Amino acid sequence: MDFKLSPSEEAFRDEVRAFLDENLPEGTNKNDFSFLAEWNRKVRAKRWVGFSWPKEVGGGGGSIIEQVVLKEEMSKRHAPPLGTCFMGLAWVGPSIVQYGTDAQKQRFIPDILDGKYQWCTGYSEPGVGSDLAALQCKGVREGDVYVVNGQKIWTSIAMWSKWMILLVRTDFETASKHDGITCLLVEMATPGIEVRPITNMSGSAMFAEVFFNDVRVPVENRLGAEGQGWQVTVSALASERSSIAEVTAMFRKLEELRELAQRSRRNGVPASKDARVRRQLAVFEAKIEAMRLNGLRYLTRQLKGQPLSSETSVNKLHRAELEVEMGDFALELLGSASQYLRGADDAVDGGRWGTGALNWPEVVIGGGTPNIQKNIIAERILQLPKD
Repeated sequence: MDFKLSPSEEAFRDEVRAFLDENLPEGTNKNDFSFLAEWNRKVRAKRWVGFSWPKEVGGGGGSIIEQVVLKEEMSKRHAPPLGTCFMGLAWVGPSIVQYGTDAQKQRFIPDILDGKYQWCTGYSEPGVGSDLAALQCKGVREGDVYVVNGQKIWTSIAMWSKWMILLVRTDFETASKHDGITCLLVEMATPGIEVRPITNMSGSAMFAEVFFNDVRVPVENRLGAEGQGWQVTVSALASERSSIAEVTAMFRKLEELRELAQRSRRNGVPASKDARVRRQLAVFEAKIEAMRLNGLRYLTRQLKGQPLSSETSVNKLHRAELEVEMGDFALELLGSASQYLRGADDAVDGGRWGTGALNWPEVVIGGGTPNIQKNIIAERILQLPKD
């Protein structure tokens, strides 16, 4: 596949760069609330939020290549996210676009694009590990509602979310565990839902346990057909894993590590002059480059109209391992200073390295743990027997 951009695609890259020059000048405080509000208004007006979604649902109708260009340029400039509803844009929205009714699209897609509230994903359960298809949370249809009972765990931002995309088992008699799973869109204020935050090693709480006790969900909130939940979920996870824009972010993190190595001292000289440090940085670069090439392979399939499948687990596994390895390496460079977290007076770079190293579960667990990615690669790509 020739990835040389066409004149119109180059013009789009120039448009993105000009927008960034005008709206994200050097020295901008990207955490300022008024700036972020204005930023979100402007990118939404350009239809860059949900850029590749169909225009008829409010998206940008952009091409795959243009989407890659947009995300690459945004990442290079450390721009704020394109939209504020992360789960909605990454997982829920694409699922609704593909499987939702017209009423569901009209009800949910505009709010996701506008970032009016947050979504969370009710997938993982205690007792089933990374085997998502073994879920036992039960949904029993009673007339025009499903009555849900069970528990979910490792549910990101459940404490702040207004809606959840939830997987329940509606048929326990099927021959395959992948059948009999149904996807529901559930309002978090529904009676019978209890959310318990899970505090992580750094003291923050991005994950939560969610309990369902006779929660009544209207049948009209079912996404896809009854028993089609696994297909809906696989599509959503593939959408989340297919992007290669995160490679740019990883290269940026590598540059920050190099800069940290230059500032850190070993025996009175910069750590960046240490041969072992330089070798480790080279290993990181090689792994990220492998992610980039894999991403181009996925992009080639998309441009040919071929669906993404299990191969996207390769980059998910690389990303998870790199997050841990690069975080640990940063702590090694900092030495005793790595003990200072955010808020500490003597913390290097505000304590971001120590805090980030303790927050790795948010990236590693999300979208499937390394173990499940290895199983997918072994069984579906390498055709090895199931363990």
